[in-house]
Amino acid sequence: MRLEDPISTVKGIGAEREKRFKKLGIETAEDLLNYYPRDYEDRTKAVLISELKEDENSVILAASKETAKTAYVRGMAITQVRVYDASGSITVVWYNQPYAKNIIKPDIMYAIIGKLTVKNGRKQIISPDVEKIPDDEEWKGSIEPIYPLSAGLSQKVFRKTIKTVLDETEAYIKDYLPMDIRKKYKLAGRQFSIKNIHEPESMENYAIARKRLVFEEFFMLQMMLLRMKSVSDGKITGAKMKKVDMKPFFGQLTFSFTDVQNKVFNEIRKDMSSGKVMNRLVQGDVGSGKTAVAMAAAYTAVKNGFQVVMMAPTEVLAAQHLESFKAVFEPLGINTVLLTGGQKAKEKREVLEKIKNGEADIVIGTHALIQDSVEYKKIGLVITDEQHRFGVRQRQILSDKGDNPHILVMTATPIPRTLALILYGDLDISIIDSLPPGRKEISTYAVNTSYRTRIYNFINKEIEKGRQAYIICPMVEENEKIEAESVMEYTDKLYDTVLADRRIKYVHGKMKSVEKDEILKSFSEGSIDILVSTTVIEVGINVPNATVMLVENAERFGLAQLHQLRGRVGRGSESSYCILVTDGKSEVTKERMKVMKSTTDGFKISETDLKLRGPGEFFGVRQHGLPSLKIANMYTDLSILRYAQDAAVELIKNDRLLEKEENIDLGRELDRYVTISNIGI
Repeated sequence: MRLEDPISTVKGIGAEREKRFKKLGIETAEDLLNYYPRDYEDRTKAVLISELKEDENSVILAASKETAKTAYVRGMAITQVRVYDASGSITVVWYNQPYAKNIIKPDIMYAIIGKLTVKNGRKQIISPDVEKIPDDEEWKGSIEPIYPLSAGLSQKVFRKTIKTVLDETEAYIKDYLPMDIRKKYKLAGRQFSIKNIHEPESMENYAIARKRLVFEEFFMLQMMLLRMKSVSDGKITGAKMKKVDMKPFFGQLTFSFTDVQNKVFNEIRKDMSSGKVMNRLVQGDVGSGKTAVAMAAAYTAVKNGFQVVMMAPTEVLAAQHLESFKAVFEPLGINTVLLTGGQKAKEKREVLEKIKNGEADIVIGTHALIQDSVEYKKIGLVITDEQHRFGVRQRQILSDKGDNPHILVMTATPIPRTLALILYGDLDISIIDSLPPGRKEISTYAVNTSYRTRIYNFINKEIEKGRQAYIICPMVEENEKIEAESVMEYTDKLYDTVLADRRIKYVHGKMKSVEKDEILKSFSEGSIDILVSTTVIEVGINVPNATVMLVENAERFGLAQLHQLRGRVGRGSESSYCILVTDGKSEVTKERMKVMKSTTDGFKISETDLKLRGPGEFFGVRQHGLPSLKIANMYTDLSILRYAQDAAVELIKNDRLLEKEENIDLGRELDRYVTISNIGI
């Protein structure tokens, strides 16, 4: 068997089982070997029966004195046998498995692996794994992998399949990491690592194997991103823009740039005038002034005779950007247009013509901007807002519509720098880490559900002052299994409160885009008092008149998400409030609420979120257009990540095209990695 052989060629895998493996994304022998365990069960240490702890997986070495007996109670077969060791005895039970009476035979020593359960005062081990210990051998045990599986596949079947494939393909597992990198960072060979991640001979061997595979995963991801970056860095045909007089632009603003905004704009200006294509990420908290910096870049491009394209994640946000840009650019004679999927055919035709003939200087829109029908005259700058809503591929499509235009990416998700280097490794990073002066702090409170009536009275008073409020729920429909406030159910309940006469609407992600955008637009225009919503409003809406953000079941949201939601208020000159409602008693919930109350620094919050929940929940890497991580953890494996980044940077510096003999295998694997990951670069 070879690594590329289909999983169906493995002995014991028929059509039905093949479907179940494919459901896990396993189609070939190699896919199976790259499907790593999520945990391990150490069966190398046995305990005495007297030392067993309830609900804890343990191994006992014991023998029975009699044959197991099966009794039938109300049609159910109950098979049980008592086993003994030097410290005492315990009953082993199987339900509806009459054949189990032959598993344990008298006067033979067995390793019995299972959990102690106490039922009606009786101690039992139910349906354990049982292994016979040969007379002349000492029990050594094993470390058993536990895999994340879907219905229809047992750990036993999966482990057996892994063993078969490992035995038959081990000789074909090649090492593509250059030897000097393996030596420098003390990394095991790939063959050893794959074997010991699935069948570790010891926990020490497992740790050695895991270190190698974590390094490899980070290294390949970083190599891919650096290759993308080196390709763009190598392009000298990008638009070389001259510095322009910025006084007319700054004269249109109602505020002055902060020192940080000036610093970031100067970094952008330097990139745009370098002759190389700019690929820059501007990272800044909600309200830090990223859009103003993007406007300054847009002004520079337009004054150099180029078109500017800005892509936003929602039609509502695109329309809001249009208003902001028009207010600044129209008095300067710069024409800004909007292109979205929701526009009427005639309007869209007119806009497309203006874009094509160059009458439109700045084009703001949604995904409609990357459709085949859109022809640009001369794109010099592409700006994408909230990059994690798009991804590498879409950014590339937009870029391809011009002749190597400069790329500026904005995100309001504060991402720890190391994590940003992985997610945006193909971009240079600028950080706006301070807020403009005069911006009011949002008062944040964490309370339990007993405060709800007081909260509604408070919201009512804010509405009397002419303000608006958001109420966020984690679900769309009622679900009996999860006690969480649902949007539609919650909205109905509001009509039995002091808020009954207020103009209330709800919005959620399952609505049609047109309907959703219409409601968001109405709220934005002030014709809705209270918007009950899911996290669909986390990005893409700017309503300065909204002063209250109420989040129900706050324990069900991550810190980064709560911070983004809080950023929807505090956008005007009035005092604003964020109220987090939770009855959660866990330590993690208490820690989250404490952090939200104590700081509004998005970077501190994201660091804490990463610690409390790990990167998998922090946000899925897949949505960034990058492959998801199978074994590496961006928080706990931070030191390995740094080593992998250093190694990748050094290798690209010394052999950018991977043409040296020792790097040829790596180059081939990297090409394959990009194809498998389905990344449009």
